Formats: sequence, C-alpha cells, structure tokens
Amino acid sequence: MATSLYSLAHNSLQQSIAWYSSKKRHWNYPPNLELQNAVRDDLRILKTAAEKLEEKVIKISAFGLVSRGKSSVINALLGQKILTTGPINGVTKWPKSIRWTPPTGKIQIELIDTPGLDEIDGEIRANMAKEISQQSDLILFVIAGDITRTEYLALLELRQWQKPLILVFNKIDLYPETDLNSIYQQLQQLSNQTKKPLFSPDEIVLVSAEPQPINLRIELPNGKIKEELEYLSPNIESLQQKILTILNREGKALLALNSLNQARIAQKNIARKTIQIRSKEAEDIIWRYAKYKALIVAVNPFIFLDLIGGLITDLTMIRALARLYGLPITSYEAGNLWQTIVKSCGGLLLTEIGTMIVLGWAKTSYAINSLWENPASFTTLATTALAQGTMAGYGSYLVGKTAQIYLENGCTWGNSGVDTIISEIIAQMPPDSIVSRLI
Repeated sequence: MATSLYSLAHNSLQQSIAWYSSKKRHWNYPPNLELQNAVRDDLRILKTAAEKLEEKVIKISAFGLVSRGKSSVINALLGQKILTTGPINGVTKWPKSIRWTPPTGKIQIELIDTPGLDEIDGEIRANMAKEISQQSDLILFVIAGDITRTEYLALLELRQWQKPLILVFNKIDLYPETDLNSIYQQLQQLSNQTKKPLFSPDEIVLVSAEPQPINLRIELPNGKIKEELEYLSPNIESLQQKILTILNREGKALLALNSLNQARIAQKNIARKTIQIRSKEAEDIIWRYAKYKALIVAVNPFIFLDLIGGLITDLTMIRALARLYGLPITSYEAGNLWQTIVKSCGGLLLTEIGTMIVLGWAKTSYAINSLWENPASFTTLATTALAQGTMAGYGSYLVGKTAQIYLENGCTWGNSGVDTIISEIIAQMPPDSIVSRLI
C-alpha cells in the first residue's frame, strides 16, 4: 500500500478522535451525562485503534476447533515449544499472546493463540473469539482434515467480519498422499460453492506443525533390538513463507484496514447510542421541519420555489439531526445523503416529488387564474395547496426518519471518513492480494 494511503488512515483516525473527544461536537446542545457514560468505552476503542496503527505490530491469531493444532502451529513458527500442547481437548483455555520476530527481522508480529471455537461456555468463548478476531490483522484458520459444519460456519462468520485469512491444513503427515490430495481438492470445491468464495487455492497452506514421532528399531552390538522414537522437525516453511510474503506486500494495508474497521465499529456504536438517548429530541426536530416544509410549500404559489424551498428544508433538517447526534456533516454531505435517501425509498419519495410537481403546476395555474380571471378559483387553490403541503410534510417526515437510519453509521462518510479510506485502500491493492478479497 502506498505510504500516502497509510497517512490518510492515520489522519482519518486522528480527526475522528479529535472530533469525538471535543465539546464542539455537541454544538449548542448541553452535554448529556448519560450519553457520555454510554460512549466512554467506544471512545477508548477509537483511541486504541489509532495507537495500534502507530505501533505497527501485526497481530496474527490462530483460530479453529479443539485438537486441530493451533498451539503447535504457533510453536512451529516460533521455532520453540512455548505453548502447551497435548492430546486432551481444550489445552488452551484463554488467549495467549507472544511476540515473534521473523528471520528477516523487518516486521514485528504478535501471535495470538485462542481456545477452541467448539469448547464449553460457548457464548463467552464466542464473544471472546469475536473480540480477538476484530483486533487481528490476519487469521490463521487451522483445520486437520475435512471441514466440519462448525468450521464452515465459523469461516462464514469471519468473512462477514471482512477478516483476511489463511486456511492452514495441519497434520498432513497423518494422511496418505492420495487422501491428502482428495481433501485438498474438496477444500477447493467447497470454496467455490458460495457466491463469494471463502478462500482461494492460494490461501490454503499444508503443514505438519508437530509431526508424529517415528518408531525406530535399532540393532545393538550385542544383537538385541532397541526401540526408540525419532521426532521429526516441523514442516512449517510454506506457512512461514506465505505469511512473510503477505506482510511484506500488504502489511501496512492490513494494519490500516483493521484499525479503520475498529474505528468504524466504535463510531457506529457512538452514533447508535446517541440516537437512542436523544430520540425524543430528534422526533421533535423531524416534526418541526415537516411542518415548516408543509407550510412553505402550501403558501408558495410557484412550483419551482416549492421544490427549492422543500429541498432546503430537508437538507437543513438532516444537518439539524446530525448536530443533535454530535456528527460532523457539511451541506454537500447532507445533499449526498438526501439523494441516497430518495433512492433507497424507491417509488415512495419519487411519487411524492412527482405528485408535488403536478399539484404545483395546478396551484400555479389556479393562482394566475384567480388573480386575472376568476376570483372564485381561490377555493380550488386553497384545496390544492393544502393537499400539496400535506404531501410535502409527509415526505419530509419520511426523509427525517430514514436519515436517522443512515446517521447511525456515524461520521464514516466524506473524504476523510473511515469508509472512504477503506475503499481507497482496497481499490489500490493488486487483484491477487489477500486484501482485495475483502471487497
């Protein structure tokens, strides 16, 4: 990834922290103690995301079911047996973090060992796994044969979280060559069964992190036979090389994307909680601007002024809602949001706009006739104006309620928004990169 994009990610996070930590974000609304307490943890996560980007330490987590050899894979990468391994299910009870400096010495990596995804206390462990995965820049999903349904669902979930992963097929020393090739082919076919492949063939790595010892029969000088176990070296070079290749080419992108994703989650949580706590004030704003728009459209006799006045009212309402929620939004961004809302509401708002135009032409015609030809047409004019104003007010209310949904995303839009920077990073990566698969 170009250094400029890395800098953009850093600037985006710093701007977000500066905004959400500032009293200015409350605009003219007094700080709400309940709201401040509700978003305290999210502000901490936002700052942690920026710190993570500055530390430049790649976090790689090993995931998988029990007894798949997650700890063994990490030990093999480290070149020494630091983590406890064994035949008993669930040897790793809690996440363990170890720093690893690869042979190149140019990259700092933090390896994280995790409990099996199918262990007891599933809900607690599931939440823990989710938290670890969100902090991880790269996932090593360790299997040891055909993928089970539990593993398949876990892979789907990781893809939904947009996590880059390597599928590590461990314990290959236990399979004959024919069985190994058969399972490998099945993994490739499994990837192609979904609309968006879970992984590409290039992301499947075959290893033997802790090969089974070989029983040797040794003939002693006295003619007796002695049996002893020969422990083989781990077959881990392919995985090590895969990791280093990815990090040398995409390390900065992985760091930036993960930090931005964490910041996006934090900002959305802040916006969602703010919207919930200030729901009554928001409802008052929406109704107030709906009345303004209805009145402006009803009393104005000219169609083009109807449309312009109604649009300005909607845009002002969107900005008023954003200010209530403590979100930075410009008039340009409010205009883009209004267009998005009109498109998302489909025919409903388009019908309202079309009806307003038809009624506006009728109202303009009646106004001209009432002034120059038939004063009695004022009754028809008033009826048409009332209908048009009612329709305009309803449309404005609909815009306001829909704007609330979009504003739950926080300030992730705009040139420096995290969504924008994430899209730019992914777009600039090579088509065969692990990052490009996150689209």
